[in-house]
Amino acid sequence: MRIASLVPSATETLFALGLGDEVVGVSPECDFPAGARDKPVLSQNAIRPDTMSQAAIDRTVVEHLRDGGSLYHVDARLLEEAAPDVIFTQGLCEVCAASIEDVTSVASKLKEAPKVVSLDPTDLGGVLASIESVGRSTGREAEARDLAGSLRARLLAVEVATSHLQEVPTVGCLEWFDPLFNAGHWVPEMVEIAGGAEVLAVSGKPSVRIEWRDVLTAAPQVLVLMPCGFSVDRAVADVPLLTRLPGWRVLPAVRKGNVYAVDASSYFSRPGPRLVDGVELLAHILHPDAFPGEWPKAAMRRLAG
Repeated sequence: MRIASLVPSATETLFALGLGDEVVGVSPECDFPAGARDKPVLSQNAIRPDTMSQAAIDRTVVEHLRDGGSLYHVDARLLEEAAPDVIFTQGLCEVCAASIEDVTSVASKLKEAPKVVSLDPTDLGGVLASIESVGRSTGREAEARDLAGSLRARLLAVEVATSHLQEVPTVGCLEWFDPLFNAGHWVPEMVEIAGGAEVLAVSGKPSVRIEWRDVLTAAPQVLVLMPCGFSVDRAVADVPLLTRLPGWRVLPAVRKGNVYAVDASSYFSRPGPRLVDGVELLAHILHPDAFPGEWPKAAMRRLAG
């Protein structure tokens, strides 16, 4: 089977199911595992996050969506050359990957129209169901069931362990700093399983723009900085966008030294298998005595107030 994956979470899943050799094309964001970086890139992104500020990225997104344009261009010639039997994409977020509409439009014009599968989970249950959907679409149903089952078992282990803890700290997760966005969809559920109470977003609902006064009012005891698609280093580099805001130093999380930057790209932004790692990382952040261990600086970093 020849597979094109235009969404990073699907690419991670395909490799986890042992289908790496059958992947014939990916998106520019498909950087995990390492083998995905050697695949032909079939789409282009109008955003250059390495050279753009958060505000500039937001302006570009708003302008494209306002004008009815897409942030992604799917290269019809490269897609034709790849000749996939199936294409994985998504319709959940117009910012994260090529939309189902764009992919379907290009695919329909190919000599041999491939099957297009859209993966659109909004919670952890949906993420696990998406893994099983990838398995059904690629003839790896048993492997997908095993993978989803192992991930469910890990989530349950964290949930059972945190259910016995007396302290449930309030948590605020920020997906963007300029302008401010909360972290929606599966992130509040991840926080809950990890033994915290998310105070800025609702589980299953998309991320939305919030005001700084909303953060001050919620006064989270723990603040987790996870700018969408960014590494820890980039999150740390952009922290001054927050520290310059009035009232930053009076936030309980800041006063107690409980502000953390995390690798959002790996563990929080993408609805793939590594979200479970993200839950385990959150459990360590919120309850280090119950969930000891060392996490690399590339995964998380505790910040000074």
